Amino acid sequence: MSSSLRIADLVITPDNIFPLLAQKQMIVPLAKEIIIEKAIAHVECTPEETSRAQQQFFSQMQLNPQQPEQLEAWLAKNYLSREQLQEKILRGIKLEKYKKQVWGDQIETYYLTRKEELDKVLYSLIRTKNAGEAQEFYFRISEGEAEFSELAKEFSQGAEAETGGLVGPVELNIPHPEIAKKLKYSRAGQVIPPIRIGEWIVILRLEKYITATLGMRI
Repeated sequence: MSSSLRIADLVITPDNIFPLLAQKQMIVPLAKEIIIEKAIAHVECTPEETSRAQQQFFSQMQLNPQQPEQLEAWLAKNYLSREQLQEKILRGIKLEKYKKQVWGDQIETYYLTRKEELDKVLYSLIRTKNAGEAQEFYFRISEGEAEFSELAKEFSQGAEAETGGLVGPVELNIPHPEIAKKLKYSRAGQVIPPIRIGEWIVILRLEKYITATLGMRI
């Protein structure tokens, strides 16, 4: 098996994989997955649970397990072995069983006390230090004279400019408390007038509010 992988013009090798993971901020998510995988490794699934999970997975992926060539092509495309696929299929069930085994009723109590913090928001942001400029942007967006994303790309003075102002989804306790408060009581698509956060004047728009549920995956 080749020790390198080409994606577009980039060749990924053992020498550059770690810097690439760091640059793309993927080390923490990878570490999280490794820890979860180790924790649930010894959790057993019943034949019924396994069959149900397989049927659901193949249906979602629009794969026919009775067509081996189709499945093999999918595995090759996703760089997975059959064993790895089985682990992927059973991950959700094993994780839920592990959480119940370890924490039991504590999960529901924890969820109820922290639910609002666990809710997530997807929002757009423009930040500037010029109050007059912020007011102009707000009116242009509100009147439909300019797109939020285009103004963010051109004028926002933070990293969000690279994504057209889009931030998240992130848990509601991640943004500044004043931002979180505004987003919590806004409706999707609503442009929030400029507010001062420290040295910044920010314009916000809630894109989506994602309410946490007890069954959400870690």
